[in-house]
Amino acid sequence: MADQVRWPQRSPWIRQATEALPRERFAPRVLWSWDGQRYVAVDQEQDPERWARVVYAGPDEAAITQLANGRPSSSLSCESVVVDMLDVLLLEPHHKVLELGAGTGRNAALLARRASRVVSVECDPLLADQARTRLAEVDADVVVVAGDGDTGWPDEQPYDRVVATYAVERVPWAWVAQSRPGGRVVTPWGRMGLVALTVAADGQSASGWMQGLAMFMSTKSTCPGRSWDQISTQPVQAERRLDRDLAPLHTEGSLRFALRIAPPEVVLSTTAREGRITARAHDGLASWATLTQDPPQAAVLRQAGPRRLADELLAAWTWWEKQGAPHLYDFGMTVTATSQHVWCRDPAAGPYWPPRRRSQASST
Repeated sequence: MADQVRWPQRSPWIRQATEALPRERFAPRVLWSWDGQRYVAVDQEQDPERWARVVYAGPDEAAITQLANGRPSSSLSCESVVVDMLDVLLLEPHHKVLELGAGTGRNAALLARRASRVVSVECDPLLADQARTRLAEVDADVVVVAGDGDTGWPDEQPYDRVVATYAVERVPWAWVAQSRPGGRVVTPWGRMGLVALTVAADGQSASGWMQGLAMFMSTKSTCPGRSWDQISTQPVQAERRLDRDLAPLHTEGSLRFALRIAPPEVVLSTTAREGRITARAHDGLASWATLTQDPPQAAVLRQAGPRRLADELLAAWTWWEKQGAPHLYDFGMTVTATSQHVWCRDPAAGPYWPPRRRSQASST
């Protein structure tokens, strides 16, 4: 698997750390694997070869280490994403790091190979205990505390670096407030993005660019809303053909990111099987939409609910095209104690999501 990872040249310490701290040292005896219908247990003692295949499924595959209500609640993250996040953290040996989400403890152990001080907050007391045990076994100097990661850990502030191992919709202000001016906050955002924010000199804001695509489990305080299966039982209320090729929906990550931020609460997923392209969207409440295409036939739109989600997504798609198809890396985010905005290309001029009021724009 190491041969398949794109190792960053500016951070050679990362490969050295991952080789010194292999994934199996942090994997529990029982892992969970999706069989197409549900998650099934993979016990190391009963089937060590299959267990090893789950641990090292590939650089873009996570190993599920815990379930809650039948859904993944903790994992050994994808090796490629772990490497990317450590790289964009721009970690130096003198840094003090706050990690949110200890999980298995491996990411904290990797951080400790580089930083002078690592504090990791884990909301699950059982996982916190297990992480402490594993970290002690590999002689990693990490302080693991049980608590709510969204509130950070003020006891040892200020931090030079803050990194989250779970996705948030809104970056907690505590992470910025507990960082020093010029500090860096790296976190998965929403269901797709990875953002790196630099804290302003006055400590009153943090701003930075998107660093890539990353899918992480969400914070436990984020309500996932109703699922696709629950919402899509509502009968079709509108249907029409589309004069648009749906292939970019599945292949263009930058397009999917743009569609994700325009109506931010909408969950969009795509599949491509045997030439058939399907996109499904829902808002977690009462509206759903599908876009399907069997080339060379025209695409078909179907939707239902109080909102016309497909029309919203198509409008955002048209905007993205008119703007010259901005890349994921053209987007960024600014966070203050009272607001959070995503912007495209220019943090001062925008455009912004949500749209800024005139008074906000004039005061920037």
